Amino acid sequence: MWRWILLLAATLALSVIGVVYLTKCFHRFSFVKRLGEKKNKISWVVAVVPSVLVLGVFTICINIYSAVVVYIHLMIFWLICDFVLVIVSKCLKKNDKKSNIVYNIEGVTAIVLTIIYMGIGWYNARHVSETDYTFYTSKDLGVESLRVVEIADSHLGVTLDGTKFAREMKKLQKVNPDVVVVAGDFVDDDSYKKDMIEACQALGDLNTKYGVYFIFGNHDKGYYHYRDFTSQELRDELTKNNVLILEDESILIEDHFYIIGRQDRTETDRMDMNTLTKDLDHSKYMILLDHQPNDYDHEAEADVDLVLSGHTHGGHLFPLGPIGLMLKANDRVYGTEIRNNTGFVVTSGISGWAVPFKTGTFSEFVVIDIKSKNY
Repeated sequence: MWRWILLLAATLALSVIGVVYLTKCFHRFSFVKRLGEKKNKISWVVAVVPSVLVLGVFTICINIYSAVVVYIHLMIFWLICDFVLVIVSKCLKKNDKKSNIVYNIEGVTAIVLTIIYMGIGWYNARHVSETDYTFYTSKDLGVESLRVVEIADSHLGVTLDGTKFAREMKKLQKVNPDVVVVAGDFVDDDSYKKDMIEACQALGDLNTKYGVYFIFGNHDKGYYHYRDFTSQELRDELTKNNVLILEDESILIEDHFYIIGRQDRTETDRMDMNTLTKDLDHSKYMILLDHQPNDYDHEAEADVDLVLSGHTHGGHLFPLGPIGLMLKANDRVYGTEIRNNTGFVVTSGISGWAVPFKTGTFSEFVVIDIKSKNY
């Protein structure tokens, strides 16, 4: 929790600094400076208008988080342009007062770079890619190859409503999954019941050999309980659509492999890994679903074969991924890792939380082929 408080405090501080800094930057535009020569106070009012527009428009059209993210990026790009301008001036040994035209070019460059960068982030968040991994095992899977498709972090309502989610499930169906797993944060506090129902139906419509399995993430049960459906209604819709919910539970499929679902680490009664796996047959392949990638050492010690997680959104906004690792918030932010005999996969998610931009990653569903060496 302290990490989030620290991040929120830093974001608010940056926003305040940004308003002051960008107001001064906008005041350097030639037409504003000319206005200031006659009406100084009005020129500062004009200089603060772009900040109000950026924050206001994005807050109204999307949400306050997006407004702050865009605004901070504009400040960063303008700072970069300022830094480059200082370096170039020193290299050219020009210490005289910079002309209005130079400030105009600098400002336009910063704005254009922000638009391009955030535009790419907008596209990355909405365009769902397929990412493929292959793992090998000497255990008997009952088949030569088992195809598991993982989705996580749809956070319905950010970039995917029920209809768009259903469209992505049709794309997912084309890879012919044997098993589909939903690794948490399917819905959020801002999700709507109609979208939740439509998305659950889309999961139920999937044609798989062994079914669809679901674990709760930290957002699924709701933090603030102001959405128009309860966590019990979510359970009911999933169950009605033949999606099996696993909460510190395991299921043995056709006597060949387990799917194990952990409760989220925010749950106070979550089982430890030894308790969760002590009665399982370790000669059989074990796939563990754990929303947050935070318990790698214990999961490797428990000798499960494959751990599938989400939660991190692959970093979502650069440089949050590296910062998260530095603060030890997660064992991994994205991709695959092997510890002992255990493979780990963290997906960047099919959507993301609150901010419909992904500048540090992209949206995806993950196709994992587990191949048996016995064939």
